[in-house]
Amino acid sequence: MVTQPAKPAPDTARRSERSRLAIYDAALALVVEVGYPKTTIEGIAARAGVGKQTIYRWWGSKADVLLEAFLDLGEQAARDAGAAEHEPYAIPDTGDLAADLKAVLRATVDQLLDPRFEAPSRALAAEGVVDEQVGREFTAKLLEPSLQLYADRLRAAQEAGQVRADVDPRIALEFFVSPLAQRWLQYTGPISYEYTDTLVDYALHGLAPR
Repeated sequence: MVTQPAKPAPDTARRSERSRLAIYDAALALVVEVGYPKTTIEGIAARAGVGKQTIYRWWGSKADVLLEAFLDLGEQAARDAGAAEHEPYAIPDTGDLAADLKAVLRATVDQLLDPRFEAPSRALAAEGVVDEQVGREFTAKLLEPSLQLYADRLRAAQEAGQVRADVDPRIALEFFVSPLAQRWLQYTGPISYEYTDTLVDYALHGLAPR
């Protein structure tokens, strides 16, 4: 009697990760194609080729799915840009505060104009206005970590004597971050490298004649 070799047990971890990534891709694609209001858990499940119970096992709402998918997209972009996996990102400190801020804001412009990021970003921002819980999660998981990077870079500049010691970095960063966000969200004008470079110059040097 010939003994048949035992079949390897299915790798549930790999299968779960494959399903998770398929769900991310489906959620982001649907938001781009049909918009946030028409994106549903059922639609995401069908697009990803999974049962909707699989989605509800991991997430409580479509906003949760989209938020996590967007975070993953950001991590992918960081890896594509050469960041090491699991290595915390920081705004580079070359000793030139203006140059460092301009560089990271230019990268932000690229991201905001990338259709992969723009549609889910707008969807989450809009939903956060009408749904307080989504808004708080969007701020805590997406906005606040990014703002903290600017605050850290400004504190380093304070220590180097490049920024007044009495300046609150958390308020100061809003001089260039908030106008960019408002212009992008409300379509009050085009966003470009020239625009964000000017924001940094105005923020660091003020408006008064020198």
